[in-house]
Amino acid sequence: TLTGVVQVWHVGVLAVMLGLGHAFEQPARQAFIHQIVGKDLIRNAVTLNSVMVNAARAVGPAVAGVILALVGSGLCFAINAVSFIAVVASLLALDSSKITAESPVPRAKGQLREGLRYVRSRPALWIPLATMALVGTLTYNFPVTLPAAADFVFDGGPQALGFMTSAMGVGAVVGGLVVAARGNTGLRPLTLAAFGFGVAVAATALAPNLPTAICALFGVGWLSVTFMSTGNATLQLNSEPRMRGRVMALWSVAFMGSTPIGGPIVGAIIETFGARVGLAVGAVACLAAGSLAFLAARRSGTAS
Repeated sequence: TLTGVVQVWHVGVLAVMLGLGHAFEQPARQAFIHQIVGKDLIRNAVTLNSVMVNAARAVGPAVAGVILALVGSGLCFAINAVSFIAVVASLLALDSSKITAESPVPRAKGQLREGLRYVRSRPALWIPLATMALVGTLTYNFPVTLPAAADFVFDGGPQALGFMTSAMGVGAVVGGLVVAARGNTGLRPLTLAAFGFGVAVAATALAPNLPTAICALFGVGWLSVTFMSTGNATLQLNSEPRMRGRVMALWSVAFMGSTPIGGPIVGAIIETFGARVGLAVGAVACLAAGSLAFLAARRSGTAS
């Protein structure tokens, strides 16, 4: 970008490489949390991790906007790259003597099939994964739904979108801190979080004006991080150490892999029926996921 030779296909190739990097980094990082804090604090650690992610999402775009306006997109990318020095330094500074070591599973044929069979045989694992896949496909496409709502529903443009995104980020941070201190794990809390998430998104879809939508989005952020951290912690606590990496890889697929699939679907719905309907579809997906999770857990005898 700085040299002026960048083309669209360059961005596409780099995006694929970034996705491949996430495919390795995300499951490893999620499974690593358990080794750092242990079983008793896993829920708190997962929730605080979600708080940090959402806080970064709330602050990061604003900082990037200032940098873009001052020095352009090339230096914005460069500054972002340099910021990873802090990430690497923090990993190197970890006191390895306080980390609970877990022996890595030797590589062998059929490990993917083994992981899928393992998940399929345990309702406490496949129900959160299936729930996240449905919600991730149709609900978590806020980069598609919120700009459309800000522009075409509330006639606010970028400024309205900034307020809406910030409200959701603040809600996620506040809600995450509460959940980290008082939250529970299991299929029942996950089901309740899915229902609450759906109600909050529905309130946003029905909001008569921008201030009401901003208040509703505060709840969306709160319940979004509750839903995500509950599912994540439930998987980690119900996975054997030798399977935890594979289970968390499937969690990454259910979340990060489903959202790009749902993006064009939600975009087509918005183009045809409007932004409110696009948000409503996400709300219905949450409510449906919660209902299916409840019925499946009850049928399998793991509803607690």
